[in-house]
Amino acid sequence: MTTLLLVHAHPDDECIATGGVMLRAHHDGIRVVLLTATRGEEGDIHNMDAAEVRPRLGEVRTAELLRSCEILGVDRQVFLGYRDSGMAGARSNDDPRAFHAAPLPEAAHRVATLLREERPEVVVTYTPDGTYWHPDHVKAHRTAVAALDLVASEGWSPAKFYLHAVPRSSVEQIERRARESNAVLPIEVGEIVGIPDDEITTVVDVSAFFEQKRAAFLAHLSQYEPDSPFSTIAAQIFEATLGTERFILARGTLGEPRPERSLFAGL
Repeated sequence: MTTLLLVHAHPDDECIATGGVMLRAHHDGIRVVLLTATRGEEGDIHNMDAAEVRPRLGEVRTAELLRSCEILGVDRQVFLGYRDSGMAGARSNDDPRAFHAAPLPEAAHRVATLLREERPEVVVTYTPDGTYWHPDHVKAHRTAVAALDLVASEGWSPAKFYLHAVPRSSVEQIERRARESNAVLPIEVGEIVGIPDDEITTVVDVSAFFEQKRAAFLAHLSQYEPDSPFSTIAAQIFEATLGTERFILARGTLGEPRPERSLFAGL
């Protein structure tokens, strides 16, 4: 069976960045495997009593992730076994269990173990900037690359390795639409610079799965801010920014002229 393996940092990253291609893969009978580096123990807490939930936040976000996985059609979800590092400069960065502090060879070995087990045709993670420079996103990219180098040295590689990318034009569009709607964008959105549009190799239309993708996002209740752009910006703006997912083919061969329309083109 053809397999898609995604390397993400925290619960909710999977649905926002790649929920559409996961749903599309599931719809097409492709096995979907999600590797999540941490259980999301840091970050703001919404829709819940923060003081009560904070000590067990990892447990809460694990349950939310599993619900998201059900919606997205994930066949196997695996935790890498590290702790959420928090945003750059946070005290949680100093926790010895933090993902960003993990020795790269150790983390890469854990990812390589899953690669050997699953032998995916397609692997996906973040661009080198981690989309918005979150330490765990950056570490996820570096870990995935190191793991792929490790299995390549053993004589095997997936057919394609993609980096999820936010094109610069989309960042500008989000900022413009937010201003027009008087919406306050989350801090992390403000950190996104975006990738030059001409570097994008693959553009996947996932608008057919928009409602399911949105439902997967809403499954992360503790992270859903009631007045976030996901609820205050008009639905058509949400669809314009999340109805298409874009990628850079980092390794492998394009299956059709740019831009590819599927991660599995040519396979």
